[in-house]
Amino acid sequence: MTMHAKHKAPASGLSVIDIPVDGMTCASCVGRVEKAITAVPGVNGAEVNLATGKARVTLAGADTGAVADAIRGAGYEPRATTIILAISGMTCASCVGRVEKALRAVPGVLSADVNLATERATIRIADGGITAALVAAVAAAGYEAKPLDQGRSDGDDEAGKRREADQNALFRSVVVAALATLPLMILEMGPHLSEAFHHWLYARIDAFVLKLIAFGLTTIVLFGPGLRFFLKGWPALLRAAPDMNALVMLGAGAAYAYSVVATFAPGWLPDGTDYTYFETGAVIVTLILLGRWFEARAKGRTSEAIKRLVQLQARSARVLRDGVESEVAIEHVRVGDLVLVRPGEKIPVDGEVVEGASYVDEAMVTGEPAPAHKSVGSAVIGGTINRNGALRFRAEKVGADTLLAQILRMVEQAQGAKLPIQALVDRITNWFVPAVIAVALMTFAAWLAFGPSPALTYALVNAVAVLIVACPCAMGLATPTSIMVGTGRAAELGILFRQGAALQGLSEVSTIAFDKTGTLTKGRPEVTHFVVAEGFAEDEALRLAASAESASEHPSAEAIVAEAKRRGLALAPATGFAAEPGLGISARVESREILVGSRKLMAQHSVALGDLADRAAAFARDGESPLYIAIDGRLAGLVAVADQVKPGTQAAIAALKALGLRIVMVTGDNRATAEAIAARLGIDAVEAEVLPTDKAAIVERLQSGSNKVAFVGDGINDAPALAQADIGIAMGAGTDIAIESADIVLISGDLTHVPEAIGLSKATMTNIRQNLGWAFGYNVLLIPVAAGLLYPLWGVLMSPVFASFAMAFSSVSVLANALRLRRFAARQDITATAPGTPATAFGRIG
Repeated sequence: MTMHAKHKAPASGLSVIDIPVDGMTCASCVGRVEKAITAVPGVNGAEVNLATGKARVTLAGADTGAVADAIRGAGYEPRATTIILAISGMTCASCVGRVEKALRAVPGVLSADVNLATERATIRIADGGITAALVAAVAAAGYEAKPLDQGRSDGDDEAGKRREADQNALFRSVVVAALATLPLMILEMGPHLSEAFHHWLYARIDAFVLKLIAFGLTTIVLFGPGLRFFLKGWPALLRAAPDMNALVMLGAGAAYAYSVVATFAPGWLPDGTDYTYFETGAVIVTLILLGRWFEARAKGRTSEAIKRLVQLQARSARVLRDGVESEVAIEHVRVGDLVLVRPGEKIPVDGEVVEGASYVDEAMVTGEPAPAHKSVGSAVIGGTINRNGALRFRAEKVGADTLLAQILRMVEQAQGAKLPIQALVDRITNWFVPAVIAVALMTFAAWLAFGPSPALTYALVNAVAVLIVACPCAMGLATPTSIMVGTGRAAELGILFRQGAALQGLSEVSTIAFDKTGTLTKGRPEVTHFVVAEGFAEDEALRLAASAESASEHPSAEAIVAEAKRRGLALAPATGFAAEPGLGISARVESREILVGSRKLMAQHSVALGDLADRAAAFARDGESPLYIAIDGRLAGLVAVADQVKPGTQAAIAALKALGLRIVMVTGDNRATAEAIAARLGIDAVEAEVLPTDKAAIVERLQSGSNKVAFVGDGINDAPALAQADIGIAMGAGTDIAIESADIVLISGDLTHVPEAIGLSKATMTNIRQNLGWAFGYNVLLIPVAAGLLYPLWGVLMSPVFASFAMAFSSVSVLANALRLRRFAARQDITATAPGTPATAFGRIG
């Protein structure tokens, strides 16, 4: 059924988009959605179709995001698609703002985030058919865009090749510019530095000829290697959207034009002002090109984590089909294929071992240094390295579904994200370049009106210095480069930030709540103690108890059976098995009557407990479950069963407490058991006997008073709590890490990664603040100096040459600081930290 306004071709100035809408079930839904959309200012008409599940909206200037919000307000969900575009031609933060503005203006766009460091735009669209319009919008803004396929690494390879080509082209430009600028500097500056050289030079070459040589060399620099600034800067000026290229073009161009007039038409200038500044224009271009080359090299290093992950992918696989072994390209491996892997080879895709045994190095994916033993039934991960044995496994996940592909997508999404701290930067940089041009014009006017003679020369030199010293590049790179390096380093450690904002949010948490079972503990009971009564052999008592329990599915029974098998004990068949809920079991094994269970079960059968009753009480106080074993009516032993704490849990809790965090354990266990475990681990508070459905409410209560709470769970029954927490941290489970409720995923499930993640988060945010402090401080301090603020006090002026040097290396310094995060390392002694031992801040930048 369809309810709609009369549909017709849009008039001039109108645009039509199709928005998929989820949740509509009947005609009344259609009416509500249509009513909500037409109420949005700027919507000219709406046509909602229940059969297709789409709303066709005619816009007359309305924002697509407002339409999407209206649909949500009516109780339905507009379905969005994410498109990734590779953007080329951006050089500074103002470029980012212009590309974002152009993309957001395209009808159908819900959000657009552009990252200067990754040179990518992440766009959420409601209308799936507007990719061409997005590319055209970027082109109209003066840049180039190309869609990327998120499921393949080809885009990364192509982008890497393009960056390498750009870097090589920059290097060639630097060499040409330097070869022309060096003799120019000798001719122009040499006479000022050496009186003898001055006399020698002017005795042999006429002054006008020297000016012609300088003119020729500068022209080569500006309109050879430096032509890029004019080709990009001039169109930007014409669009009233000046960028960094425009600043360089205006600064170098002004010095060049003034020098040309002073050389060929000196009569046009006031007496005593016919100085030339050819070397200024040439040096400006050369130094900025040099800075951009350094910047390009540094930016390449920020994405090395992604490159290393891409390089983990195998290019081919050896598969067995219809009994024939053949080697196929990795993209041709199908689910269900039998894959053969020899020692030393990469495992190509995810799967389950069906034959063979080996040790597999999974460090590059999970961050765990020790090779993992693999045998029949074990899961293997694509990209890991088979060490010493031959394996045959069945492919279960291929292509974009493999763990490595998921990791790549998560890291790329996190690296392309914008943190809340970036919002202020964006607002400032949108106005930065126009403001710099305005300051330069005011500087020129002030020096021309009030400066000493020759005023025109002073006005020109200082205005050029203002244009050149300003550096929006550093402001644009300050945040994204730190995010790139920080999230890349995290991935290498086995920590995946699924949401970029989690990188900032994690550094602000004050409380961490842990699910117990499967998170703090292994999630399965194990035998912790076994005590035999006088007259019984330990292995014999355990063998008989395990034989009786082998018919039970209770977790404690499974733990006893597993312990017997671990000791190599042969179990006997049990008959007459009977389970008494809450008490225990009884059975007959090898003509002997066996009881395994609680104190009450023993009392019902008149079994005296003797001294073992005190031992059982001690086990219970420690959070372990004591079970008595009776053979033929006599007490034979006592077994304690508990869900063991994971290795590394105590060290992780100690490290988190050292960071000043409050630790809370949330569990469905009885309070006595929970508090015993909490006391052993040094946990601050316990929420016991909690139903899985109540965990989210517990987290919400912990958030009272503006507390930031992180919740750590296994990502299965903890999904509501993970979603409610400010930061949800999920433990990875084998090859399945696509846990949608979490912000952060720990691939290996090792809890020591939690303080490691917090340490890296804090280090990254500190790094970002350092970068922003430098970027803003640099501009705030040096632009006034370039304008001549210090001249009335101390007679200090900034040379445009020095300004170009400072500007060229300001962004390089930001990148260099961000790259320090690559050396982030966890405390090496974390696994050895004893409970209760004071620890220093977890994590450092080496």
